[in-house]
Amino acid sequence: MSSSPRKILVTSALPYANGSIHLGHLLEYIQTDIWVRFQKSRGEQCTYVCADDAHGTAIMLKAEQQGITPEELIAQVSAEHQADFAEFFVGFDNYHSTHSEENRELSALIYQRCKEAGHIASRTITQAYDPEKQLFLADRFIKGTCPKCKAEDQYGDNCEACGATYSPSELIDPRSAISGATPVDKESEHFFFKLPDFTEMLKQWTRCGTLQDEIANKLSEWLDSGLQEWDISRDAPYFGFEIPGEPGKYFYVWLDAPIGYMASFKNLCDRTPGLEFDDYWGSGSRAELYHFIGKDIINFHALFWPAMLSCSGFRTPSAVHAHGFLTVNGKKMSKSRGTFIKARTYLEHLDPEYLRYYFAAKLNNRVEDLDLNLDDFLLRVNSDLIGKVVNIASRSAGFITKKFDGRLADQCSEPELIQQFIDAGADIATLYENREFGKAVKLIMQLADQANEYIHHKEPWVLAKQAGKEAEVQAVCSVGINLFRILMVYLKPVLPKMTAEAERFLDDRLDWSALDRVLTDHQINKFKPLMTRVEQDKIDAMIEASKEVLAQEQQAQPVAQGPLADEPIAEQIQYPDFAKVDLRIARIAKAEHVEGADKLLRLTLDLGGEQRNVFAGIKSAYSPEQLEGKLTVMVANLAPRKMKFGMSEGMVLAAGPGGEDLWILEPHDGAQPGMRVC
Repeated sequence: MSSSPRKILVTSALPYANGSIHLGHLLEYIQTDIWVRFQKSRGEQCTYVCADDAHGTAIMLKAEQQGITPEELIAQVSAEHQADFAEFFVGFDNYHSTHSEENRELSALIYQRCKEAGHIASRTITQAYDPEKQLFLADRFIKGTCPKCKAEDQYGDNCEACGATYSPSELIDPRSAISGATPVDKESEHFFFKLPDFTEMLKQWTRCGTLQDEIANKLSEWLDSGLQEWDISRDAPYFGFEIPGEPGKYFYVWLDAPIGYMASFKNLCDRTPGLEFDDYWGSGSRAELYHFIGKDIINFHALFWPAMLSCSGFRTPSAVHAHGFLTVNGKKMSKSRGTFIKARTYLEHLDPEYLRYYFAAKLNNRVEDLDLNLDDFLLRVNSDLIGKVVNIASRSAGFITKKFDGRLADQCSEPELIQQFIDAGADIATLYENREFGKAVKLIMQLADQANEYIHHKEPWVLAKQAGKEAEVQAVCSVGINLFRILMVYLKPVLPKMTAEAERFLDDRLDWSALDRVLTDHQINKFKPLMTRVEQDKIDAMIEASKEVLAQEQQAQPVAQGPLADEPIAEQIQYPDFAKVDLRIARIAKAEHVEGADKLLRLTLDLGGEQRNVFAGIKSAYSPEQLEGKLTVMVANLAPRKMKFGMSEGMVLAAGPGGEDLWILEPHDGAQPGMRVC
């Protein structure tokens, strides 16, 4: 450990204040919390701050739907978020809101400094405008018919059916997804952050150890192809901060959201003697600053954010740690399957430390998706925590309590074994530091196996029945208790509640600094079960409850207005028209991401001797590795269509309401590539 504590400031991405926390969110907050708790256990001066991301059109519209003010909505959501985080033992030092005076002042300061330095531009742009709601529409708030393939109900920037990209003005019969009104074009002055001015600075910053290699490699593609100026303004009505000196113009939510990290910390500093804002955010700061985020928002945190900080005279992050997405049972979280699980739904059925442990056991420092396999979840938690760790204490404590009045032996009979467990702490600490939690947990469980083998070999239950063996029983069980204690020190960042109960049982503090202390001639308390087993019926009940939550939410959705509420069935066709469609079984030989496409995957389909290249708008529901090797159904005689990303030679059939709830059609067993579907 260092001679003087490190000064570390840590953040997680700010949850958006218009919805509940779910397990996908918790992956990040649990990962961050484990790392922070490890640092604090080591004696470092580590501060963890977060806040609700509370601005934007979506929050304004949701508050309007509920008949309350945006301020009332974000206050309600903040209370819900903080309650959920607390019950999962996510230990923020401060939890704030981007809708705060600290954030308003810092956002204005950063903008003003960037403007004075010549890095803010303004120009008039033309946007779609909802004449009924009297607001400008982002692309996601416009729907219509695709100008390429004529698919209906497509978003304003690209078609999920054929993958074409276009501008909202090219849509056929465009309409506002908010009111149903036909948008009109309207000019407005917007303000832009001149991101290209920082290309060289960003090329250096992204390659100096601040990012994982795969992230740095991806950003280098964007940097080499040329950065674009970033639109940082929105027009009224908008829930956010008005740009100083520009009436009716507001900061885009993504400008003030990361500044919320600074604002939350400043709010904490103003209430904490000795904690100085400039020590952590000043340009000469020697403190460490780490952001934990999801891979989907890396451009904001690794391009826009460091450029703005550098421009405005603040320090840049020491590192940005990106993680992948959460899948459940190998598939994207799904509301209809009951695997889109809210934090509150989980808490009503299962112990939060089960999830903390399972995430820790599978997390690494790479940008990889993590799968919550519910069968493995049950087996691993029960095997590792109940069958191994808790078992050490329960097997040893009974004899100490009943035969020795809770008193441990006055000498350690296995000093070499105890020292071996203590020495493992150096490797475990390195793994925690490097965010290799899965490897740390694996090493801890190997020690747990060794402790159980020691007790099994010594057989204190046999010795207890033999005359004159009392001292040996006490010695063996005292060693068992000490081995358990060391394991709980190592698991404390992952299992804070279980460790707190172990501390009460041991009457001892389990910090890393006390790792090498051996308990001899020490009084322990009566052992109580530290954790109960995961039960399958609880998992099943959670899944069913998640489906019920979806049904309740769908019933509570306001009825859509305008044309979107009543889409007519397409014009009738005759049977000979339908009979022309040739449906064939195809094996997905290869699936891959399409660079520059948000919703497309490129599929190589094997028709049994012939291969076809098809672009499918199913990225929202599947990752490439989930698809390779599957059989599906394709329209084999669809004329090839030249798309922006290449030639598409067919169409994969899929069904569902869209988004994550979209399923490719999978034939039954026995189907072979090339077979016709009747």
